[in-house]
Amino acid sequence: MAIFTRDRSFYKTLIALAIPISLQNLITFAIGFADNLMIGRLGDDAISGVYVGNQIQALIQMFIAGIEGAILILSAQYWGKKDTGSIRKVVSIGVRFAFCIGLAVTLGAVLFPTEIIGLFTKEQGVVAEGAAYLQIVGVTYLFFSISQVMIASMRSVETAKIGLYISVMALFVNVSLNYVLIFGKLGFPALGVRGAAIATVISRVLETTVSVVYVFAVDRKLRFGFRDLLRTDSQLLRDFLRYGLPVIGGQVVWAFNNLMNTKIMGSYTAGVLAAVSITGMLHNLIYVWMNGLSSAVGIITGKTVGAGKYETMKEYSKTVQMIFLGVGLLSGGLVLLFREGFISLYNATPEAMAYSRQFINVISVTIIGTCYQAACLFGLVKSGGDISFVFKNDTIFVFLVVIPSALVCQWLGAPVWVVFAALKCDQILKCFVAVVKINRYNWMKNLTRDGEARPDGQT
Repeated sequence: MAIFTRDRSFYKTLIALAIPISLQNLITFAIGFADNLMIGRLGDDAISGVYVGNQIQALIQMFIAGIEGAILILSAQYWGKKDTGSIRKVVSIGVRFAFCIGLAVTLGAVLFPTEIIGLFTKEQGVVAEGAAYLQIVGVTYLFFSISQVMIASMRSVETAKIGLYISVMALFVNVSLNYVLIFGKLGFPALGVRGAAIATVISRVLETTVSVVYVFAVDRKLRFGFRDLLRTDSQLLRDFLRYGLPVIGGQVVWAFNNLMNTKIMGSYTAGVLAAVSITGMLHNLIYVWMNGLSSAVGIITGKTVGAGKYETMKEYSKTVQMIFLGVGLLSGGLVLLFREGFISLYNATPEAMAYSRQFINVISVTIIGTCYQAACLFGLVKSGGDISFVFKNDTIFVFLVVIPSALVCQWLGAPVWVVFAALKCDQILKCFVAVVKINRYNWMKNLTRDGEARPDGQT
């Protein structure tokens, strides 16, 4: 079997999906980066406060990503059969779950901002800035939940560009309002972190409004209507829970991991937290392209497996692994190349800048593993139908490797960069698991209602 498939339609579809998804992810990242960068001119407390506040955004993103994943995995396979009726029912279930989660997190953030920020750091300046930001930006979580599920529904039927257009609009609004409200331009008062939060609220509300209008009134592939929200299919609900809960569970585990990362690094100074924030932004900027590629591969995988083309999928998987590994090596080089220029964008203290250099050196290595194993495990294994494997794998690494090793390093008084490296060690270790799992081909399973799961990937 050739390493690179000769099927030109694979490359054509991959590029057609990956580019708009990657650009949309980049713009979604840019909205948060605009907040982070402009706030970065206000000093370490502001950087750290917004970083800690955004961990709640990261938490809800994990939950919603789980719901999106469940929608994409099931819907992509039904799309392989052109069964849009079942896709509408799956999306309807996802919307309801997203609404409930978004509402719950919004209420928590708005009503208890100081208590939430205080869970991660005792630095009073950081708590004050973070709580002020979280109380306002918390309003967006419900809107964010709905808009992301709407966009995921469009991706599942290979309509990827609309998400890009909506994100471009949201970015323009967010950056413009950030400039005006953070620094007090055009006659407005300088609101600092509160201004960044208000700008985010306005852009998220607009993003949600446009995405909902498009899905309900413009789209002609899915033809989703408000009446679909009122219908319940007990069989598909069971499928959503059966296949969706491991996806959501995996995201919850990862959210817990991120919160523990913040808790552990938050026990140091504001300079360390600022460095973690700066490093995370550079990592996400580089990885956003890989994330788009992985999502595109996931759609192709679901559609191919759903159509029962197992031998074709085996051929594709060889090509995908080589692409992901190559992108990983390139990403590691780009992280090092952009290190100094990226750090200089922030008005950080010498302490924060020194730690940023150390942390960025660490992620220049770990991002290679991330690009290979994370992308393969989602784009191939999870989207191919073996959902529970990824959940179990993440759970084992987070609870038995990552968190314990970081706590031991901290207890032994290891340098801060060593503790940071321990929190990222799984990104390399999981590569060995991914290589074995993917090349056994036992992850190809048809999850559609009339499909028959084939754990050995055979027809």
